[in-house]
Amino acid sequence: MKLSSANSNQWIASFAMLVLLVSSAAAKDKQNKPSPQCSIAVLTTPENRDVPTCDLNAVRKLASQGHVYEQNQLGMASVLAIGPGFDAQSAIKWFEQAAQKGYAPAQTNLGVIFANGWGTGQDYGKAIYWFTRAADQKYPRAYYNLGILYMRGTGVRQDYTEAFRYFKLGSDAGDTSAQTNLGYLYDRGLGVDQNSVTAFTLYRKAAEKGNAMAQNNLADLYLRGVGVVQNDGAAFRWFQRAAQQGNSGASIKLGFMLSEGRGAAKDVEAAYAWIASADLAGDNRGQMLLRSLETRLTKEQLERSKARARQLSPTPETQYRASLQP
Repeated sequence: MKLSSANSNQWIASFAMLVLLVSSAAAKDKQNKPSPQCSIAVLTTPENRDVPTCDLNAVRKLASQGHVYEQNQLGMASVLAIGPGFDAQSAIKWFEQAAQKGYAPAQTNLGVIFANGWGTGQDYGKAIYWFTRAADQKYPRAYYNLGILYMRGTGVRQDYTEAFRYFKLGSDAGDTSAQTNLGYLYDRGLGVDQNSVTAFTLYRKAAEKGNAMAQNNLADLYLRGVGVVQNDGAAFRWFQRAAQQGNSGASIKLGFMLSEGRGAAKDVEAAYAWIASADLAGDNRGQMLLRSLETRLTKEQLERSKARARQLSPTPETQYRASLQP
């Protein structure tokens, strides 16, 4: 199977990349200073462990009193529909309350809601409005989301130069998704002179911070020997890290490398499992290789591989949570 360079990055500007996030910094509610931050346990991550977790009633009480952090928390929980009373309409309500008070994370999240049409009609005008409000506060993820819109020409005229400007702002502020997409523009020579070395540097910076798309793209450069000396071992390791986070493209390429014994010992069962896991997640780019691998497996091996694929494939909830960045 020949892996085209186009396949490696073609989803980099997907709206799945428009993520919901909350600030891990100590935010102040402009209307109620100081604002006690109280996180819902199910949304707590290593990045915001400095914020105490509280029971849901406590979070609801603070949100109802106008505290923006908790309103944003409830908005996220509502998008996830983690329990009774949580739904997309509730998410819009909570995000709007915090966004109207100038809380940049909620403004960004509200923009994501409208850009994706979650629980409401898709409205790029409103998405751009809220992203711009957050960007005016120099909020990194808002820069990234605006860059995505200009890169795709969605809701605005396609403009790679403008996309570059926003991704650069987000990248300079440390947003790993902005760094990844800035790397992509350098990689493809869109809105800027093509520079594979700069693309490699940006991908590596974001990959080392755990960004799965950056890990996939970095691995692809190692695999092709573009911007860096070709290295199957490094490619395998970065594809593996991205695949373990649910990146379907990386799962397919990891399977390809295992099927050929490139960067690791040949393992046809594992190769089939990784590619099938991507297929189960809706990415069918590896189907031709799957059919080829089936002829190399016994019935028992195929059954084991399919069972493992089901374990490896990210569930819709897992995929959704991957877009959350509390």
